[in-house]
Amino acid sequence: MAPNMSSRPADDRHPLERRFSGEHPLRTLLYLFQGQRRPLVVATLCFIIKHSPVWLMPAITANIVDIVAKPDRHATSELWINALVLVVILAQNIPLHYAYARSLSRATRTMEIQLRSALCRRLQHLSIGYYARQSAGALQTKVLRDVESVEQLTRVLFDGGLACLVNIVFALAITGLRQPWFLVYFLVTVPAAAVIVYALRRPLAASNAAFREEIERMSTRVVEMTHLLPVTRAHGLESTALERVGESLERVRAAAMHVDGINAVFGALSWATFNGFNMLCLVVSAWACLAGWLPLTAGDVVLLTTYFGLITGSVLGLVGTTPQITRGLESIRSIGEVLQCPDLENNEGRAAMETVQGGFRFENVSFVYQGSAFAALHDFSLAVEPGETIALVGPSGAGKSTVLNLVIGFIRPTGGRILVDGRDMEAHDLRTYRRFLAVVPQESILFDGTVRENVTYGLPSVPVNVVVTALRDANAWDFVSRMPAGLDTPVGEKGARLSGGQKQRLAIARALIRNPRVLILDEATSALDTETEALIQEALARLMRGRTTFVVAHRLSTIRDAGRIAVLDQGRIVEIGSHESLLRSNGLYARLHARQADVEV
Repeated sequence: MAPNMSSRPADDRHPLERRFSGEHPLRTLLYLFQGQRRPLVVATLCFIIKHSPVWLMPAITANIVDIVAKPDRHATSELWINALVLVVILAQNIPLHYAYARSLSRATRTMEIQLRSALCRRLQHLSIGYYARQSAGALQTKVLRDVESVEQLTRVLFDGGLACLVNIVFALAITGLRQPWFLVYFLVTVPAAAVIVYALRRPLAASNAAFREEIERMSTRVVEMTHLLPVTRAHGLESTALERVGESLERVRAAAMHVDGINAVFGALSWATFNGFNMLCLVVSAWACLAGWLPLTAGDVVLLTTYFGLITGSVLGLVGTTPQITRGLESIRSIGEVLQCPDLENNEGRAAMETVQGGFRFENVSFVYQGSAFAALHDFSLAVEPGETIALVGPSGAGKSTVLNLVIGFIRPTGGRILVDGRDMEAHDLRTYRRFLAVVPQESILFDGTVRENVTYGLPSVPVNVVVTALRDANAWDFVSRMPAGLDTPVGEKGARLSGGQKQRLAIARALIRNPRVLILDEATSALDTETEALIQEALARLMRGRTTFVVAHRLSTIRDAGRIAVLDQGRIVEIGSHESLLRSNGLYARLHARQADVEV
């Protein structure tokens, strides 16, 4: 077998991995587009120009109305000049709209990929304890739905928000040039609309936050339902499963209806207010023209009324985008929860482990899980020689899994220390340490790929003969060679096309091909039939040869040949020795062994 082939971890830093705590989501959004500022500026300029027909049409229309209302000998030429301007501003829309769409797409799609990449990288660095507190459905929602919401927020800000702002700015500017006194009316009514937006934004934000939380809970329920399908169908609990999901769906419906109700009231109130101001503008401008209060022409009345409608419509458009903007900002906060989470496995700046022989020393190790009042391990001391096999047994909750997690480095001691070949694990980059470690868990974890891809997962360019040798040593080549495409046969999602024993043998092959110095076997032969267990035990014997091995097994018959057996109870070692010596001592191990023997009989 080739020596360890895992490559050294690359620099895991990412430009989006920084602290966002206390930062306004809009500022965070600008930071997310770091490196994409130029295409955003190009998109903005293209949009303003290509959008010009919207805010120039009222002025040109007013000119044509004045030409028709008071024709003179130059009327025809002025009409054609205005018509030519219309043709030009309409023609430029096509190429500039394409340039705008391309620039915005480049910026948003790049941000989308980088943000999902940053989230996935962050998830790789978060501690195992974080995943114990978070549901898979909620994390999936953050990576998929929340990032999509940020992308949609960007498009709403450009397609809707920028259009409204450009309309308001140019309408006010042209009005100021034509009829500056009438700006007073505009400047009184537009802030009134802004006050309405501000007053209603807070309940909208709270409602959208509650709605998103219900969506996450529903996602969790659906994931749970799919995972529990075998248990549900086996016990005829379909109605119970549907009831659990139905309760979550009902809460989502109630939250969605609450949000929709607020949006409906908000929209109706805004529409009535703005259209009332619009009609008032028409009456006031016409009255001012007839009474001679202001030097207004018929074209000016059309211009003022049209621009006021454009301004109020734009403010109403901004109001209409508020729910989408609120959802997008809430998604940014949701993403920030992951990107700023401090519960990290911190390896930066720590010394790399270039070699591992497999010697371990636990010195008065203690560990307390977050939120627990009791120590899972306390005063745990154990010396393991390189190449030795140590079996960990004991009643449920004795601390066996905690020891394995400490050996893997998923958790760090809250007291004492662990030495690997005389070096403190706390001072080293655990990613480099894990290059020399392999785990065969109770339930083999395979992905939807081929046999070859699953066995060589994470290893570059493994020769076929090395893969076949690993499969032979794992007693897996017999069934793999009979598969339709051999090594290139898909195994299905989570290895759905394989039996439990076949999946376990592929997991052993995956461990063998890495040629590890430290081996973790966590209930590797549980729930298997006798014939399959014999094949796997034979494969494990080859895998364990010459390697430091930590074994956890509830079936004591599978660890009787271990070099030493450590018996744990309430977080500490109460007995240690060989199978025979522990039976002779007539302690906890002997009682556990006798109890299992009675059950098997």
